[in-house]
Amino acid sequence: MMPGGLSDTKPATPQVQHIADQVKPQFESRENRTCGIFKAIVYRTQVVAGTNYFIKVQVSEAGYAHLRVFMSLPQENQGPRLDGVQTGKTRDDPLTYF
Repeated sequence: MMPGGLSDTKPATPQVQHIADQVKPQFESRENRTCGIFKAIVYRTQVVAGTNYFIKVQVSEAGYAHLRVFMSLPQENQGPRLDGVQTGKTRDDPLTYF
C-alpha cells in the first residue's frame, strides 16, 4: 500500500463494528434519523496523522451508507470522529475515497 493511499477492501471485523457503533450517534444526529440496523460490512483504511476508516454500513433492510471515520493517534486520547457520510448507497457500490 502506498503511504497515504487506501488499503484494499476487507470484510468488517469486530473492531471495525465497534468503531461504527461508536459513531452511530453522530451519524443519526447528522442524518436526523434513527437506525435499527447499523452493521459494518466492509472497510478500507488510510494512514494519515492517525487513521481514516472508510466503512460501508447497512442502515436499513436495503439501505447502505459509507462513513469516513478519523481515529487519532492513541496518545491524543480521543474517540473516533465521523468526518464524512455518503448515503443512498447499495451493497454493491464500491467503497472509495471521499
